[in-house]
Amino acid sequence: MSELSTRSGLPVATIKFYLREGLLHPGSPTAATQAKYDDAHVRRLRLVRALTDVAGLRLDAVRAVLAGLDDPDRTWHQAIGAAHARLPSTTVVPTSALARARACALVERRGWTVHPDGPHTDALARALDALDDLGQSPSEELLDVYASAAEAIADHEVAAVPETDPAAAAEFVVVGTLLLEPVLLSIRRMAQEATSYRTRG
Repeated sequence: MSELSTRSGLPVATIKFYLREGLLHPGSPTAATQAKYDDAHVRRLRLVRALTDVAGLRLDAVRAVLAGLDDPDRTWHQAIGAAHARLPSTTVVPTSALARARACALVERRGWTVHPDGPHTDALARALDALDDLGQSPSEELLDVYASAAEAIADHEVAAVPETDPAAAAEFVVVGTLLLEPVLLSIRRMAQEATSYRTRG
């Protein structure tokens, strides 16, 4: 346990807590009060820490994400879908028929294979409703600009996802979604600042 603490950078008390909470699988027993831990344990501890400290997930959300990662019966594509489905979402509120129709129309225009009742379609519809309420509803042209940029990013990201191990693929997607989205948002804001200065400064 002390070696695992040294390798992971986490206190022994935290590791024991994660074990009790089922966030870390037990090590291989070597004696009555001792167990052997390997690289998989170190990786899982770092993942849990990233999900809690960096992504800000509650333990119940972390537990749900890990359950999706550990399901051995999922295909590569199913593992990615399960990982996305287990990510925390905003409070579910009803969406307007118009916003949902616009979200579905975007999917159809792009030729995407996306579950029509999935969480991402709902999230987009909720965002469109909120913007419409403020009188700043984005045009279809702007939505397509966003979609084109997102496709270019997705092409690069999906190409990097491990294909041989569904669990590794799901972990890759979860970490990328939670920890890279702030990077994407920050770069977008920096680009807006730079463009504003260049064109109107």
